[in-house]
Amino acid sequence: MNVRQKYRGFVCILLGFGIVGLGACSLAAVRAQIPSQMQVSDAGELPELFHNAFDRFITKEISARESAPSKTEQTGTTMMEVGETLNDSAVPETYQILYRLFGKIPLKMVTVSVVPRRQVYVGGTPIGIYLRTNGVMVIETAKIETGDGSMSCPAENIVKSGDYIKSVNGVETNTKERLVECISACGGEDLVLAVDRAGEQISLKVHPVMDESGAYKAGIWVRNDTQGIGTLTYIDKNGDFGALGHGISDIDTGKLLDISGGVLYNADVISIIKGSQGVPGELAGVIHYSEGYKIGEIEENRKDGIYGRMIGFPAMTEESRLYETAYKQEVVQGPAAILCSVDGECKEYEVDIREIRLNGNDVNKGMVIEVTDPELLELTGGIVQGM
Repeated sequence: MNVRQKYRGFVCILLGFGIVGLGACSLAAVRAQIPSQMQVSDAGELPELFHNAFDRFITKEISARESAPSKTEQTGTTMMEVGETLNDSAVPETYQILYRLFGKIPLKMVTVSVVPRRQVYVGGTPIGIYLRTNGVMVIETAKIETGDGSMSCPAENIVKSGDYIKSVNGVETNTKERLVECISACGGEDLVLAVDRAGEQISLKVHPVMDESGAYKAGIWVRNDTQGIGTLTYIDKNGDFGALGHGISDIDTGKLLDISGGVLYNADVISIIKGSQGVPGELAGVIHYSEGYKIGEIEENRKDGIYGRMIGFPAMTEESRLYETAYKQEVVQGPAAILCSVDGECKEYEVDIREIRLNGNDVNKGMVIEVTDPELLELTGGIVQGM
């Protein structure tokens, strides 16, 4: 074998490895785009994934099916079979679909849940938000100057940022004022704090010290509420709402707030700070924190938004239009519209869906959209904080 033949053989081997590597990377990229879970409205529906010619090379195979636990099982009622029509009171059913490439290469096993397709009244209007934490949240510990001039940090390495103090010596502490009262009245004795730490209930002992003013303190910075302005996303036919589209996290700890409840208030946008390249804009507003402007009760704070129930629901939707919701696998790239109230009236504005991330790790980043509406661009420069 001469040198030229050896060289050709080496190049062919490298080319083969390159093709195999490219194929493996392409396969991994396809798998990464397929979500692990999807929802459908019909038990017999096999969802498309890519909405293009690539779908013709993908085969679908139902591999398993199971019904979700429900009250009907306890009474002996027969569970719904696949293919029956679902209604609002139907028991969700789940099954699994194995997607294969060219009918041979397994891509992913996807869990599909059958749920009724919802209709909602769209929001787009500004709202004031007030949240109460589930206990008093620890922000950080601090040093206390004692009566003799020394510095002490009683809670250091005992409580942690993100802890929720539920009680002190058995006395419930729902507010920071109540916590201060319990610490001030300790008389220099140890305090036993009942704390929720990442869902685990623990007891911690702290020995407060007397500061230079003669008051007992534990050296803990805390917070028990937060407020801000945001946007109402939707109200369903039962009066339940979703808002923001993202969870509310503490500004200091960065952790999602564990809440005991909260209130929605009417709010008005008073100014718009335009966004620019690298600098996000924002809506500035005024929140009417009074009983007469209360419009809803907040019950949950999740990664994908805040949820609860509206007050005076029928009157709020008298002139609103019902929209049918889509499942995430039904969303396609191209022209679309968003609804928002930035000038006092909720209107549709043109956008373009540039990218869809069905299997993104962040539930709040499922799409990349570009604002194309000239009016909205003139008002805000695009998408701004608080919209």
